[in-house]
Amino acid sequence: MNRAPYAADPAASRGREFPEERDGTRGPRSEFQRDRDRIVHSIAFRRLRSKTQVFVAPDGDHYRTRLTHSIEVAQIGRVIARELGLDEDLTEALCLGHDIGHPPFGHAGETALEEAMIHAGGYDHNAQGIRTLARLESNYPDHPGMNLTWETLEGLAKHNGPVSAANWALSEIDAAYPLELGQWPSLEAQVAAVADDIAYDNHDIDDGLRAGFLSLDDLMEIDFLADQFRAVEKRFPHISRDKQLRELVRSQIGLMVNDVLEHTRKNIAGLDSVRQVREAGKQLAGFSPGMADRERTLKKFMYRRLYYHPEQLQTAERARDVIARLFVAYQQDPTTMPDDWLKRLPETEPAKSRHIADFIAGMTDRFAIDQCTRIYGRAPQGLSNV
Repeated sequence: MNRAPYAADPAASRGREFPEERDGTRGPRSEFQRDRDRIVHSIAFRRLRSKTQVFVAPDGDHYRTRLTHSIEVAQIGRVIARELGLDEDLTEALCLGHDIGHPPFGHAGETALEEAMIHAGGYDHNAQGIRTLARLESNYPDHPGMNLTWETLEGLAKHNGPVSAANWALSEIDAAYPLELGQWPSLEAQVAAVADDIAYDNHDIDDGLRAGFLSLDDLMEIDFLADQFRAVEKRFPHISRDKQLRELVRSQIGLMVNDVLEHTRKNIAGLDSVRQVREAGKQLAGFSPGMADRERTLKKFMYRRLYYHPEQLQTAERARDVIARLFVAYQQDPTTMPDDWLKRLPETEPAKSRHIADFIAGMTDRFAIDQCTRIYGRAPQGLSNV
């Protein structure tokens, strides 16, 4: 690849927490390719296929889950990385791994775990993702976790910017393998963050339309979306309204990607090292001020019309209750946990609660529902809102 001087270089990686001996089976992959492949082959990544993105435990096959969301983020991230001369493999690894720590039922599940873990240091999905990859997901004979490179762990920790107040889970990893939490991360990590925004800003519109929670009239309330839709109508006057709306979503993604490329190129002009990226003291890869304003407007609209829709809030409350009840059940009677989790359960706090939270956080929506049904004798109702 034609690597830019400010791109992360796998040949210059700071290495891994645990030294690994090369045994002749590694093949031609770079260090960042190996990280990406470890994430893709992990159980935690596979479980994302049955974790909520927007709609809880959707019955239909056409809605995004955390897995399909992560794949769409990776597609957008690779495009941007390639155009900027960044390391595509590191970017892809960060995009694919950024939601590993999400519990079942999305933000409703996270809220429930935050409340349950107040006495034990709290819960944060980003820190949980790093904990999962660095400690819990352990398929290797000579070290805990997946032993990802420093650059991948750093990017996962800081893709949304420097961390000023790390929670217990991230602090434990940082103490063992310092990630320079106060500095800005690589451009690859910054690209992964903006690719996440682009993906869910637009595919959530698509899913909201499909589910009937959003309509064209709703979208036309936003001036820039209305302008884009009129342009789509002019270009494709004879296609169905459904296809016009899909084209609107695609065109919005293209506009956002092009804006990020143009704005980021201006910001990184003259930079000749990764060190300069980290010491810039600000975000370099992202939206222009004008697009950032539009993106904030879109987010506010989506919260008002989709994420905080009354039906969504009712379903979220039911989902939150499932997670809260599971936590209480495992606290009061640990024998309700599977044997492999029970035998590793610490006897004292806060380690006991953190172990329970690790178990719950790894669940899929369906598994959480099944566990709640098994323990309490009846299935939770109203946990599919599409």
